[in-house]
Amino acid sequence: MSTTQIDRLRALLEPLAADAGLDLEEVKVTQAGSRRQVQVDVDADGGVDLDAIAEFSRVVGEALDESDVMGSGAYVLEVGSPGAERTLTEPRHWRRAEGRLVKAQLADGTEIVARVLSPDEDGALVEVQPVKGRGRAKERRLEYSEVAKARVQVEFNRKDEKLLDEAPDFEDPHLDDAADDDIADDDIADDDGTEGSGDSDEDRA
Repeated sequence: MSTTQIDRLRALLEPLAADAGLDLEEVKVTQAGSRRQVQVDVDADGGVDLDAIAEFSRVVGEALDESDVMGSGAYVLEVGSPGAERTLTEPRHWRRAEGRLVKAQLADGTEIVARVLSPDEDGALVEVQPVKGRGRAKERRLEYSEVAKARVQVEFNRKDEKLLDEAPDFEDPHLDDAADDDIADDDIADDDGTEGSGDSDEDRA
């Protein structure tokens, strides 16, 4: 059975994420101008900080360099976390969203906004918020099988909201040998004698 590039990337990166105590949440490959972009999102209980993101980015970069999964073309690697408005597709996502407000589209076509109170492997006790503030919030058991789609909602009045996505994406450009040679030539051949900066994205584009 044939596998896609994303399948091969996940097979390569999932063991690395597990070794780092992280969950590999998403892998995407997109075209960014003339260069491909590899976006890797990871998460963990308690969240991930900048140091963890930077270290995992280094590990991923080395693994990609040693494999042929990306071929010989230039690409940019970005490693980050899912962000504040993350989608909830696994029991661990609901566990990490405990205390958060979520909007859920249910399989029967209805939609609810509820606060996650007590999640487990099969569902969660939630507090359903009144529509347009009318009435009182009501607790109910929500099975994950009832949910078609769910996403965490940003609450700007929460003091800790800014901490949910404080770890920015860590970008690491990876170029093939030919692109590196071009950059080196540009650095050397400078009419006014100043040294070129081969490290910025603008210089490498």
